[in-house]
Amino acid sequence: MVDQLPRRGVRPGAPFPLGAEWQSAGTNFAVFSQHASAIEICLFEDGSDTPTATICLPERTNHIWHGWIEGVNPGARYGIRAHGDYTPEHGHRFNPSKLLIDPYARAIEGEVDWGPQMYGYDLEDPEDDLAISNLTNDASVPKSIVVDRSFDWEDDRPPAIPWGETVIYETHVKGLTQLHPSVPAEHRGGYLGVAHPDVIAHLKTIGVTAVELLPVHTLAHDQFLMAQGLRNYWGYSTIGYFAPHAEYASTSGGQEVVEFKQMVKLLHAERIEVILDVVYNHTCEGNHLGPTISLRGLDNVNYYHLLPDKPEYYLDFTGTGNSVKAAHPQVLTMILDSLRYWVQDMHVDGFRFDLATTIGREHYEFDALGGLFDAIHQDPVLSQIKLIAEPWDIGEGGYQVGAFPVLWSEWNDKYRDAIRGFWQADSLAIADMGYRLTGSSDIYEASGRGPRSSVNLITTHDGFTLNDLVSYSEKHNDANGESNEDGHYHNVSSNYGIEGPTDDPEIIGVRRRQQRNMLATLMFSQGVPMLLGGDEFNRTQQGNNNAYCQDNEISWFDWNHDESAGQMIEFVARLSEIRRTYPILRRRRFFKGRPAAPGSLRDISWIRPDGELMNDGDWAAGSATIGLRLAGDSIDESDAEGGSITTPTMMMIVHAASEPITFTLPAINREETVHTWEVVLDTGNATGRSTARHDERTAVVVPGRSILLLQGRAND
Repeated sequence: MVDQLPRRGVRPGAPFPLGAEWQSAGTNFAVFSQHASAIEICLFEDGSDTPTATICLPERTNHIWHGWIEGVNPGARYGIRAHGDYTPEHGHRFNPSKLLIDPYARAIEGEVDWGPQMYGYDLEDPEDDLAISNLTNDASVPKSIVVDRSFDWEDDRPPAIPWGETVIYETHVKGLTQLHPSVPAEHRGGYLGVAHPDVIAHLKTIGVTAVELLPVHTLAHDQFLMAQGLRNYWGYSTIGYFAPHAEYASTSGGQEVVEFKQMVKLLHAERIEVILDVVYNHTCEGNHLGPTISLRGLDNVNYYHLLPDKPEYYLDFTGTGNSVKAAHPQVLTMILDSLRYWVQDMHVDGFRFDLATTIGREHYEFDALGGLFDAIHQDPVLSQIKLIAEPWDIGEGGYQVGAFPVLWSEWNDKYRDAIRGFWQADSLAIADMGYRLTGSSDIYEASGRGPRSSVNLITTHDGFTLNDLVSYSEKHNDANGESNEDGHYHNVSSNYGIEGPTDDPEIIGVRRRQQRNMLATLMFSQGVPMLLGGDEFNRTQQGNNNAYCQDNEISWFDWNHDESAGQMIEFVARLSEIRRTYPILRRRRFFKGRPAAPGSLRDISWIRPDGELMNDGDWAAGSATIGLRLAGDSIDESDAEGGSITTPTMMMIVHAASEPITFTLPAINREETVHTWEVVLDTGNATGRSTARHDERTAVVVPGRSILLLQGRAND
């Protein structure tokens, strides 16, 4: 052991807050471990991988080891050693040869240098993971950093965009600006790149109100990827729940915290919210044959779900080898502390929880009344932010769409599949399509939730881009090094005659039209639309539908836009403008199918091509054409000032067949006054704009594969 600092430099300190908390003349360290016999803090001077001091934390309170160490200031690098039993057969994997990352570290420096030294067991021993390794990893593991948490936020306030006005843009910090010509080189691919004025201007042009960033918690790049020259680009390999990933900053040593805050501050100034994709369901430590980097070496039996009868092995609900035991009180505390830190210190506005079913498993089964959900519900901070669940995992009973509590919204994959199927698979299941267009009341209404519970999506990072969805019938993931066996097989995609890029103008025309159709469907559906970043300018991943390891031009956004990309940007901007203008397209409550007041039309009417109301037989028979009339005088909601919401009556005709159809427009209301239907958007046009007008109760020709959105106007 390295000589300790003089005892006068070490005090008992406090068990709260956990982690390293700088307190002027020194730093308080607090580390949870129920089963450790001793916890040491190892201090490293700049550039050194040999500890300059090792201090045994002197006190233990309620399983939390703590001590205050004099002279440890912001920027100090440190790691943890945990002493205890190495008995994997009983679930314990303590190994003092392994320097560990502090789970509460606010900043983490360096990357894992993979090798046998990163494993708690002897890789050469025939007993697999049962024989302890004595190799030290001090030079190979990232170091935790003490951080000064102060920052001048000035008058920063959360934009607090209502759900009904929210348009989410899912993107990756690096991929968004790595190739952006206007962003300074030192900021490309980083936090400050996201907040560059030209990037913000683009987001505002297309109507984005929230960026949903793929994981920014500190991650470890997997050994098997590094061996192939690949990296964990998406970032679902977390090792630090409090530390922003340093790779996305222009400087390190804790300055990444400052740059992240600067990004948030600049986005907030333009009323753009920041939502983080968070991965509390697993860590990068893998299964029983994985490395020892942090939680495994601190208290494996408490941090992870283990097999009850064979605790050497891990329960895997996530497909990554391990599952974090969120039901344990101290693990639950860590998750809540992390969430609050990102809201209160870093000023983020919400979270999207990866594989959220896993963190809702109290023991083995999902429980919507479980501890995590109850704790968030009563928390005065966390209950007021945006909470989005990816409502599934790969375990038994993992699919939980519609089962999350009232505060939560959910990624709605039923929406995705219905919209793709209607436009690209000749699906005539219009009852399903009807539910998805109107907020998925069949999923959310019975539990007292509203349309905002459905985060509507057609494409996400996990799958094809929208351009690829209409350009490839098969996935092309060979670059991932897994023989194209990874990624989803069920994509409901189509190439419309040629696989991949083509110069055929007819095929290109159909592809662009289908992109516009799906984007318009997304923006005009009740619920919360989420746009995959780059879909607004035809971004392609060359047919790769699982680009998790492609930290290169496959994933990075190409900002050199051709005419078609420019037209698509204008089209998406038009969609957002329409959604903002007409509150009837973003209701807070589900439609009832009846008038809001005597003498009014039904709030929603389903119209056949002959202009008559649909009946049960029509729903059962199916169709490639749906008409929706949304009555402007039947909105039973009020605005923020308590006034009545007024909007024209709207009509949307959704026609998926390739041939045109004649559609008789219905009456606009029950008045005797003559009215006209005015086309607000036509997906047959590259930018969606139209000046066409049609009298009510007259027949119009709707082109094949198109959407018409019309508003009713009284004739002068």
